[in-house]
Amino acid sequence: MFKKILIANRGEIAVRIIKTCRKMGIKTVLVYSDADAGSLACEMADETIHIGPSPAAQSYLIQDKIVDAVRQSGAEAVHPGFGFLSENPVFARRLEAEGITFIGPNPHAIEAMGDKITSKKFAAEAGVSTVPGHMGLIESTEEAVKIANEIGYPVMIKASAGGGGKGIRVAHSDADMAEGFAAVKAEALTAFGDDRVFLEKFIVNPRHIEIQVLGDKHGNIVSLFDRECSIQRRNQKVIEEAPSPLLDDATRKAMGDQAVALARAVNYDSAGTVEFVAGQDRSFYFLEMNTRLQVEHPVTELITGVDLVEQMIRSAAGETMGFKQEDLSINGWAIESRIYAEDPYRGFLPSIGRLVRYEQPEEGDQGDYTVRNDSGVREGDEISMFYDPMIAKLCAWGETRDAAVEGMARALEDTHLSGLGHNVPFLSAVMDQDRFKSGELSTSYIKDEFPDGFRGLEPSEAQKDIFITVAAAMNEVLAEQAGDPSERTDWTVLIGREGHAVSLSYDEAEDLVISLDERDLTLSEIDWRPGMAQFRAVLDDEPFTAEVKRAPDGFDIRHRAARARVRVLTPRAAEMYQRLPEKIAADTSKLVLSPMPGLVVDIPVSVGQEVKSGETVAIIEAMKMQNILKAERDGVVKAVGAKAGDPVAADDVLVEFA
Repeated sequence: MFKKILIANRGEIAVRIIKTCRKMGIKTVLVYSDADAGSLACEMADETIHIGPSPAAQSYLIQDKIVDAVRQSGAEAVHPGFGFLSENPVFARRLEAEGITFIGPNPHAIEAMGDKITSKKFAAEAGVSTVPGHMGLIESTEEAVKIANEIGYPVMIKASAGGGGKGIRVAHSDADMAEGFAAVKAEALTAFGDDRVFLEKFIVNPRHIEIQVLGDKHGNIVSLFDRECSIQRRNQKVIEEAPSPLLDDATRKAMGDQAVALARAVNYDSAGTVEFVAGQDRSFYFLEMNTRLQVEHPVTELITGVDLVEQMIRSAAGETMGFKQEDLSINGWAIESRIYAEDPYRGFLPSIGRLVRYEQPEEGDQGDYTVRNDSGVREGDEISMFYDPMIAKLCAWGETRDAAVEGMARALEDTHLSGLGHNVPFLSAVMDQDRFKSGELSTSYIKDEFPDGFRGLEPSEAQKDIFITVAAAMNEVLAEQAGDPSERTDWTVLIGREGHAVSLSYDEAEDLVISLDERDLTLSEIDWRPGMAQFRAVLDDEPFTAEVKRAPDGFDIRHRAARARVRVLTPRAAEMYQRLPEKIAADTSKLVLSPMPGLVVDIPVSVGQEVKSGETVAIIEAMKMQNILKAERDGVVKAVGAKAGDPVAADDVLVEFA
């Protein structure tokens, strides 16, 4: 077994690998860029080596720097994590030539499966079910339009070297194809240094299901069953679960057998994932193979008890796999929510900055569910614009899918972040939806359920009870601290402008009793004091956690996806407040604002130019993604507020119309 491993990655996956290495008694060396100096991974690693500036192209992607770091540290092997150099056969071969072990599959398997065009041809020859499409290289937009008509719309345009949801668009018409083909080629060249593009039929209302495979260097290959990854936004996975609620035993076995057969055909070793697109009728087609560890691997570990990072290390060291297919089984259900630094209320745009507060749920057995949280950041860390804005992968395991869903909802309640936008309220909304609970998923789920974007959810009656009791309890604590001489017990609690008469008392157990609308609600086990961002308690035997913040005239309270300004007032003050006019939002219809912090790629309009609705007026780049901003109305450009190369902040004015 290796004595020292170098980790050629960063963030939560670096932390994840370090944890397994510690368990195995292996020393770790971590390379890091300027942006990651002082990171949690750097703190945890046994040794660290600086490899350059923040952009990945100047640090994590430079093979010479990784190899030099291996030589400098005396490490015997390199774990590439995912992304960066993890699926680069040139890097794997170079390490092999240098006598350094690559903790991943052999270069031949990476090459055969890593390129999407080659892998589809290979899969077809191996008898694996494949999606109809054009696997050859396409040189021009005109050729792409012609092929798309032969395949039949809708057609998916994909970068051959793509990954992480980047370099993918769906075209529904010739016009879509003409615009999308050029955009995908440009995006692919920027992100991957490879502008090759291919086309395939887009399956309507599809599901994304993948099979985890694992092999050793002695010809042993097993399937660790399936994961459902259909909850996606911009082709980027958001929520994953294992196993899939779609599959029956026969389909699960068929998919597993095909995945193992494909892996065996390329003498696959290490961990890998065979991805399928599936119809609602359980038909399935090979999509691609990822020759690396997947972001969502924790849900597979939770239902199988297999440490995939450990198995990758053991495989690379030449050990024989310690179990066979018949030794593996599915135990319970696991769900993973990807917590991102992005603002769901602003179209999920990246929200970089400092993580001022970060309270994480307690890991381990919580009774009806188990929590696992893979995070690469701590309170006070900065989410950099140079890398994907992931904060954590929060997982919940339960004996049943219902238990896992409710466990995830509770774990999200116990997660508090501030200082930047985050998608926890959105993830909570999905957990509370009847459709998600039913398991009726598809890759268009987010677009179907939130067609106008995410604005939060209206509070349910049960959540209104939480808002009222929490506000009343906090008001009581603050009044006691201030020595309120009135000892008032009768209040009007406003949720927005909706008033509720409330009176307070204490029972024999010193629990707070709130009389509300001829009902008595008991609030017990209160865990809150002024300054705390989370209010934990039990309301009529149901535990909950709410996010709370004092406001000038009340409290801002969020429970899951519902949030409101809640005010505790005297009945007279409440009556006067309800008479105040509504505040009218400022008119920004003539402005094109930067939706996020980023870099201006282009502003293809000038002062005095007539612009039609739908025309591109600005392109902003952030988090390795280009965001195209289009005019929402016809007009004449009055002013341009930035130029190519300028850094901009969220809400900076880019273009103003007359």
